[in-house]
Amino acid sequence: MTTNAVNMYIYHVWANKTMLAHVKQLPEEVYEMEVKSVFPTVSTVMAHVYNTDRLWLDVMKGRSMREAMAEIGPVKNETEARNIEEMERLYAELAEEYKAFFQEQQDMDRTITLDNPYAYIRETSYAEIVMHVVSHATYHRGNITAMLRQMGYPSVMTDQGMFWYMGEENSRPRLAAAMG
Repeated sequence: MTTNAVNMYIYHVWANKTMLAHVKQLPEEVYEMEVKSVFPTVSTVMAHVYNTDRLWLDVMKGRSMREAMAEIGPVKNETEARNIEEMERLYAELAEEYKAFFQEQQDMDRTITLDNPYAYIRETSYAEIVMHVVSHATYHRGNITAMLRQMGYPSVMTDQGMFWYMGEENSRPRLAAAMG
């Protein structure tokens, strides 16, 4: 199933891969280097984005938000301790899980009841959740950009415009490759 939300998720996968590949090119210690910022390290940000992506997939698969949050809590520190190569693997595996979920869906606009323990109960759709996943990670990739610059290193462009202009004639194969 290809919808705007699925296409945005494909962009999200590309942007995460692009950021991780860029950070891997920097000195090894940069991934764990402490900086006074929104997050203490780049690794903490990448783990946070991963754990949040995992949580939302679990919610879309039918878990309550409370259950999904309870499951993520205990593995938070474990995920944060992963090195960059392990995080790349976790992100790739999660992208495959999302891809399988999307392929099972007849209607990404299907609504579910979301009971957020920090807010209230509301109706939402799979598409809306996916758009949130993408937006959330985009915000945090911006945090990484600021953190890298604070440490004296350049970042890499991961905005959607860069993704669009990777080459329209090459976009279909690249989109497929971004998904795994």
